[in-house]
This record gives sequence, C-alpha cells and structure tokens, in this order.
Amino acid sequence: MHFNADNVDLLALNKVINTTSAEECFRLLINHVPVGIFQTDNQGKCVFVNPRWSEITGISSEEAMGEGWAKTLHPEDKEEVFRQWYDAAAQGREFAMEYRFCTPSGKVTWVFGNAVAIYNQIGEITGYLGTITDITQRKQVEEQLRRTEMLLQEAQRIAKMGSWSTDLTTNEKWWSEQYYRIINLNPGDAIPDVATLIDKIVHPEDRDRIYQLVMACIEQGIPYETEVRLLRADDTIGYVFMCGRVERDSQGNLRRYYGITQDISEYKQIELELRENKERYCSVVKSMHEGIVIHQADGTIISCNASAEKILGLSAEQIKGRTSVDPCWKTIHEDGSPFPGENHPAMIALHTGKPCSDTVMGIHKPNGELTWILINSEPLFLPGETIPSGAVTSFSDITQRKLAEEKIAQQAQLLDITTDAILVTNLDGYISYCNRSAELIYGWKKQEIIGKTANALLYAEISLELEEALHKVVETGSWQGELHKVTKTGKNIIVASRWTLVRDEAGNPEAILTVDTDITQKKQLENQFLRTQRLESLGTLASGVAHDLNNILTPILAIAQLLPLKLSSQEPDCSEMLVMLENSAKRGASIVKQILTFARGNEGKRTVLQVKHLLKDIEQFAKGTFAKSIAIQRNIPQDLLTISADPTQIYQVLMNLVVNARDAMPNGGTITIAAQNQYIDESYTRMNIEAKVGNYVVVIITDTGTGIPAKIIERVFEPFFTTKEPGKGTGLGLSTAIGIVKNHGGFIEVSSQLGKGSQFKVYLPSTQETTVEAAQENAVQIGNSELILVVDDEPAICEIIKTTLESHNFNVFTAVDGIEAISTYVQNQKKIHLVLIDMMMQEMDGARTIMTLQQLNPQVQIIAMSGLASTEALAQAAGTGIQGFLAKPFTKSDLLNTINGVLNSD
Repeated sequence: MHFNADNVDLLALNKVINTTSAEECFRLLINHVPVGIFQTDNQGKCVFVNPRWSEITGISSEEAMGEGWAKTLHPEDKEEVFRQWYDAAAQGREFAMEYRFCTPSGKVTWVFGNAVAIYNQIGEITGYLGTITDITQRKQVEEQLRRTEMLLQEAQRIAKMGSWSTDLTTNEKWWSEQYYRIINLNPGDAIPDVATLIDKIVHPEDRDRIYQLVMACIEQGIPYETEVRLLRADDTIGYVFMCGRVERDSQGNLRRYYGITQDISEYKQIELELRENKERYCSVVKSMHEGIVIHQADGTIISCNASAEKILGLSAEQIKGRTSVDPCWKTIHEDGSPFPGENHPAMIALHTGKPCSDTVMGIHKPNGELTWILINSEPLFLPGETIPSGAVTSFSDITQRKLAEEKIAQQAQLLDITTDAILVTNLDGYISYCNRSAELIYGWKKQEIIGKTANALLYAEISLELEEALHKVVETGSWQGELHKVTKTGKNIIVASRWTLVRDEAGNPEAILTVDTDITQKKQLENQFLRTQRLESLGTLASGVAHDLNNILTPILAIAQLLPLKLSSQEPDCSEMLVMLENSAKRGASIVKQILTFARGNEGKRTVLQVKHLLKDIEQFAKGTFAKSIAIQRNIPQDLLTISADPTQIYQVLMNLVVNARDAMPNGGTITIAAQNQYIDESYTRMNIEAKVGNYVVVIITDTGTGIPAKIIERVFEPFFTTKEPGKGTGLGLSTAIGIVKNHGGFIEVSSQLGKGSQFKVYLPSTQETTVEAAQENAVQIGNSELILVVDDEPAICEIIKTTLESHNFNVFTAVDGIEAISTYVQNQKKIHLVLIDMMMQEMDGARTIMTLQQLNPQVQIIAMSGLASTEALAQAAGTGIQGFLAKPFTKSDLLNTINGVLNSD
C-alpha cells in the first residue's frame, strides 16, 4: 500500500492496524511517513502520536498524551478546531481543516489536519485516527501572494492604472478592479468583446484608430502605446493611456493578449493649463518693453524675447547659447570700469541662489553704440531643490534716463548756486531732489531728505492751505504763495513758495518742482514796520481822544475846585465828595497826559543826562520798596556815555520796566539792572529797521519771572493791552514807554522764555560826538587767513558773520546746529583756529556742543554768543570754559576785537 504526505487512505491504514500479523511492519512505516499521525480515544484524549507529529507541533509524545496535544493549538484557532471536530463526529463524517499549532518556543506552524472515527466490531466508536501535514510554507507563499496582489491593487489605485488580460486560445478574459473603475463599469459585470467595448466607451473620433491598433496586436502581435479619449457617464471626456502587448508560446503562436490602461485626465488637464499659461506667458513676454532672457543652470541663454533683441542689438540666434562670461559682451560699470561677466546679475543669482536687483550696466552694441540697461535677475528652482536650475533676467533700456540724469546733474550744479531752496517731489510727496540751498535753509542733509516726504520733514502740520495748493498745482499746473515751514531744529520759517507741475513725455503729471525763498527776516521787518504803523495810528487816535477828554475834564476840575467856595461848610459829606471829584478829575488828567506822551511823545525839557545816575536811584528805590524775596543786581560801567533826554520821562520808562519785572515774579527772583555802550553798524540796521548807525546807551532790565508767551510778545507795546488782573494795570505803561523812547530817537527790544524770564533792552542814542566805534575801528586787527567755524541756527546771522569775517581776511565754515558743527570740526580739526557758537540752539544747544568739542580737543578756542545777555547766560557760558563771550546783537568791532583777542591771547 502506498502513502504520501498529501493524501493518506485512513480506512486502509485502519485495516493494517487491526491486522496484528503486520504490526511490526506498520510500526516501521508509521515512524517514517512524512505526515504526523495521531490517535485518540472516543473522548478525544491522545493515546498515540508518531515522531513526525512531534516534529511538526514541537512537543514530545509524552507531552501530547491525554489533553496535552490541545495545549499547543493556536489560541485563535482552538475553539474552531474543537467545534468542527465535534460537528464531524456528530455527523459521522471526516474532520478536515487548516489550523495552527504554536510550539513552546513560539514558532507558529500551519497544518492541514484530518481525522476519522475508529469503530469496533459492533459499530461503536472507540477513538479517532488522524494526520497533520505541515503547510506553513504554502501559507507563507499564499500570504506573500495576497500581499503582492493587495499592493498591486493599491498601486493601480494610486496610479489610476488598470490591467487586463485575454487568453487567446480559450478567450478567457480578466480585468483588474481598477480597470473596471477607469472604464466606468462595476466589478463583476460581464466583460464584452473588443468591438462592443470600444463602441461603448471610446470617443467616436478615436474608435477606428483604437480598433485597428487592438486588432493588429491580437492578430499580428504588434504592440501599441497610445492616448485615448473616453466617454464618461457624466458626458465629460476623460483621457487614458493604453499599452497593449502579446505573449507567445514555445512554438511562437500568440497565446495571451495583455496590457495596462492609465487614467491621465488630470495630467491632460494640467498639460492643457500649462500650455495655455505658456501661451499667455509667451504673449506677455513678447509684448513687454523690457528685455527677457532665460538662462539654464550653467548660465547659457536658452530663450529671449523681441525686446531683448532690440535692446542688445542682436538677433535671437546670436543671443542664444551665450553666457555672461562670453568675451563677445563688452560691458562697463557706471564709472566706466569693466564689468566682468562673472559679476553679471544672472551669474550672481545662479551662484548664490538669491535675486540680484537694480544693477546698472553699460553694454556696447555690435555697432559700437553704448546702451545703459537696468537689470534684475531671479534664480529658478525645481520643487524641493535648493540649487538653481536656471534664472530669468529682465532688463530695460535706461539710456535716455542716464542722459537726462547727466543733464540734471549739470543743471543741479547750477541750481546749487541759487540761494532759493529747490525741491522735486512726486505726486505722493516723496522728495527725489534737493539743491544745496535747501540743505542750508532747512538744515537737513541731502541724504536725509531724499526718499522722505515733504509733509513729514518740512511741515509742523498739514494745513488746509497746503492741501489746496496741491490741488491747484495738479489742476492748473502752477501755484504760488507763502507757507510756514519748519527746519530740522524745529525753527519756524516763512517761505515764498512757487510750485510747478512737471509732466512726462506722454503729458501725464509726474512730479512737482518747488522753489522756496526764505522770507522770514523780511516778514519780521515787515511786522516791525506794521507794528510801528499800528502804534502810530493808535497814537493819532489816542491824541484825538486825549484832546477831547481834556476838554471834558477841564470844566469838571474847575467846577470841583470852585464849588467848595459856593457851598456851606456845614455840609461835610458834600465837601468829601467834592474832594473825591477833584482827585478823580486830576487822575483822569494824568492818564490823558500819559496818552499824549504816547501819542505825541511830549518832549518836555531835555538835557545832557548821565543814565547811570537814574539807574542808581531806581536801584535804591527797588531795594527799599520791593519784597525781600526779590534780589536786585546792578552792572553799570563807569564810562557809560551821556544822552540828551528828559530825565523825568526816561526815569518813568525805566521805573515802569523795573516795576513790571517785579510783577512778573510773584514768588520772588532776581532783577538785573545793567547798561552798556554800543555802536550800531550797518549790519545791525539790516536786522532792525528802527535802528540807525551810531553810538547808543543800552539799558538792560532782566528778570527771572514767568516770561511772556510768544503769541502775545508782539502786542505788549499796544495801548490798553495788559496781562495783569483787572484793576492792577491800565495797559498804558509799556505803550507810553515806547512812545517816550521813540521820541528820543531810540527803540526797545524784548526777548522772553516761558518759565525763565524776560529781558527788555532800551536803546537811547548818545550825544557824544567822539564815537566809541571810531576808537574801536582803529583797534581792529585784520585776520591772517585763520579758519573760523561759525555755529548758529539762524542762517541769516551765519551769513552776516561769514561776510564780515571774510571781508577782514578770515576763512569761514558755517554750521546750523551742534551736530553739523561737531561733524565739520572732526573733519577739519587741524585747520580750524576758533569756534564761534550760539548758546541757545534748539537741536543741540551750545553748552553740550562746547563740551563735545572740548572732549575732541581740550585746547579748542571757543567764543560763545547769546541773544539773552543775562547773568544766567554769562554764567552758563563761563561754566563751559570758553575763551570769550559776545552778547547779541554785536557790532563788527565787537566781533573782530573779541576774535583777535582770543587768537592773540597766547
């Protein structure tokens, strides 16, 4: 009898076992068969296993006895094995199933097991005889095949690719699940023949072509690859790629037709969009005025547009294939030096992977013509790459712009000569040009101005007038008027501004040309003149009023003096009222007298007067009557010149100023009474229309009080104007004072700082014929070409001092603030002999500037200037360790003698 591992005849084996005569032969056989054999009793308890069974399950025969064999069943299969075992026994049929054993070492073994019942002679089941066959390798192959099929299906799903096959001998057809989806059929549907399928799913225009390709492949074995349009269920058109092949048998006969079909609808859509985008891109590039060239990774030009040909003077064939390092290119920098090819923007973009923008290059065309171009180059990257795969370069012809810039530069040199500030702004207000005078007037350096907006730099606020000016210049092409602007230091200036609209070649508004003339000093002089006219008009009016009041007061005063003689002395109340009436009339007459003094300058009796004696009397009066919290200081030289004046009126003027100073210090402070001789020259008269050339005695009353607000300082000399509380002042004191001083040929200057105090300077012409200036002129020394640095935030003062010094053989640098002064000094330290600096600058005051200069050079020679010639100003200047001090305004002699004194002090 023959046994094999896959199919054991268990009934025959049972007969052998019952034949005792063959027992020994059976034992030999059973120990060597390639299948595991086991036997159980009728309760399923193991009574025998052969060696092969132990090899497969991994347990010994002793361990398998009884219920031990069941312990090695895989936990996931155990319940099912017993269920099917009992079902087979109950139904009297053979048990057969695939299940797993799990060996003690953890190894899992797949087996195919079967068993049959063993009957005795009377038909009773006495046990079961079975076999197990190791099918682990087969199961692994099946699992691998299953995974491969699953991966294939997943790959086809992801790739949207289906496969198919037809046995040409049996006509048996097979389609993958994905192929069903691609052609819009359900898996399991009947597979139609080729002609029917083509008529059903292929676009009518493609049917004949596809049918011929398929039949040629099936009948002649000709392979094909093609794209096909399919009709979808939603009436849209899909695209697929088809590839067909045949397989031949060993005799060369066609045996199998197979292939793949891939859905490429998305790719076709992307391809269509790319083609449309490319067409649009090409249209845009062709129509651009800028030249466009495309470089590959090594810099070789592979494409260019028509504008590139025109700008470079080369044909597309001549441009393509070149790189930036090609010696045919003749390129230069703006300064005329060679422009190496490796430094061209395209090469930089390719080497660095970063854009290279706004590069100006000159290129010589084949005909020798020089063309200037502005270049921008961008690197191109493939997805996920960090190294450029190419670059795109655009460039525009700026030759005309360069020529215009050169012309503008030439014109700019001419514009720098003018004293007017010239600015060019675009329509959004951004400044693109300014001349040297704009820097001087506004205090900003050119590099600080360019690119900024005029509104931000030059205006404290955007007024309605400014908006109207912009609207008008755009509408009419021009505008002119006066504007209030601010300098870098915050100083307010007034300019006469002329705006002109600049248009481009097409006539479109492009920019605004602004020409500003600084008329601040002119306006100040006009205001002085208008104030003088206003005071004269008020004087005329006041004179008429005073005359009428005198006519009214005269009979009132006379009647008040006569009535006591007429009335009975028994009426004391009437007498008191008459006295009150007389006193009031006299007081009114006194006020009228002040008005007449203001109006006509009631001359009174004039005599040669020593002002210092009046000042000493006023000092004694103040010390004796003012509060102890007010300190009185005096600074009066012994050589003070004499004046021709009415002593009473001058005393009234000076006393009024001292009393006003006291009233300005309710909490105490210091009043300084000072005087000095001063010669006023022509330079000074240009800054004050009330001044005349000659010698003056200047009386200076300074307080440390509350100060006068800037908005009302121009009105302090108006009649009846007062800042005092009602009942504490008539408002005639200062108006009377200025009337008296003007009547004496003099004038008054006032300066004030809120919270720091005020200063009044009374200028009275001297009567002495021998002028101080004559003596001073003889003492003035001419300079020896020394370089003087003049620092003042008033451009007019800088210019006057510069002119004066240069006319006396000095060289001059000027600066409008401390920062510019320091910068100029650092650059010219070895050349500058002396620094003349104002103490009251806004951007960086004189004291801080002086300290910085002394840190740079401890031996620097410095003269300080101040318009507030107070003790505080002198102390501040002296505290900085300067070599000299000038109180503004000063004469030419004061300036030259002070400078020469410092320079010759060594």
